[in-house]
Amino acid sequence: MTTQTAPAREGAGAPARNRLRALVDTPEVGVVVACAAVFLALALARDTFASAVNLQGMGFDLAQYGLIAIGESLVILTGGIDLSVGALLGTSVILMSWFNVNAGLPAGVAILLTLAIAGLVGLIHGLAVTRLKMPPFVVTLVTYTVAQGVTLAITSGTSIVGISPFFGNVGQTYLAQIPVPLLLFVVVAVVVWFFLERTYAGRQVYAVGGNPEAARLAGIRGDRRIVSMYVTSSLLSAFAGMLVLGRMGVGSASGVGVGWELSAIAAAVIGGVSLTGGQGRILGIVAGTVLLELINNGLTTLQINSDYTNIVLGGVLGLAITADRLRARHVAKRS
Repeated sequence: MTTQTAPAREGAGAPARNRLRALVDTPEVGVVVACAAVFLALALARDTFASAVNLQGMGFDLAQYGLIAIGESLVILTGGIDLSVGALLGTSVILMSWFNVNAGLPAGVAILLTLAIAGLVGLIHGLAVTRLKMPPFVVTLVTYTVAQGVTLAITSGTSIVGISPFFGNVGQTYLAQIPVPLLLFVVVAVVVWFFLERTYAGRQVYAVGGNPEAARLAGIRGDRRIVSMYVTSSLLSAFAGMLVLGRMGVGSASGVGVGWELSAIAAAVIGGVSLTGGQGRILGIVAGTVLLELINNGLTTLQINSDYTNIVLGGVLGLAITADRLRARHVAKRS
């Protein structure tokens, strides 16, 4: 009968330790565990939290915030930032309503026109950043301000009523008790996952955000990738606006999209997307969005004053940014 020597036993346990270390070092693990812990705590604290009605409502909210979070994350992966996602969503709600009701256009045409305008805005963002070398913060902040002004100018503080039932059919219906907007969000998330993880162009996005100079020397057209991500971000904002319009049933500028860019950035950073670019995965982005929705809905379910929501969101964002910086320093030391 033979016995293993100490080195042999250590060698046998090395793969397990390596897998455990890799799991611990994965940013997505922490946020997924946090989602499970927060959900369990809230479900135990209040019975209505885990009810079918409340979960369905969370599904609608998750789709709206999740779409702009994905768009925001794509821009951050390139080393940029998009502060206009929330304001552009609000403007898209009004544009679709105006095209459909005031201009008398079919819902499909109104949606396509709004998407075209949003795509043009994203193109301007990308070209300003890549060709004119303008800071992304400044470029998108200008759009944030202009978009809010356009929204108020079109509506003059009133709501646009009488929109096509098509919007409600998309934004308020269920498929097997699952909100259709949530299913659309899942489809978008899967498509973006495939793009980032399984395509050469997706890997180029990471390369451009991680090390622009090395990407340039490798022959990667970084400007093209950056522009395409800004365009995608704006398109996803408009797409989310369609879902919001369908859920509300009227074109209203009252509070729609205001501050949502902070939620999008927070979801991205919480999910492991580095603010310096080049790092982050779709699983973490989705998990980060879920965590924020759990917190927001949990505060409401526990009947905590809504004035504290932004305080909590700001605190979570601050912790996420701090964790991002500490993680970056840890990776730098190991390399």
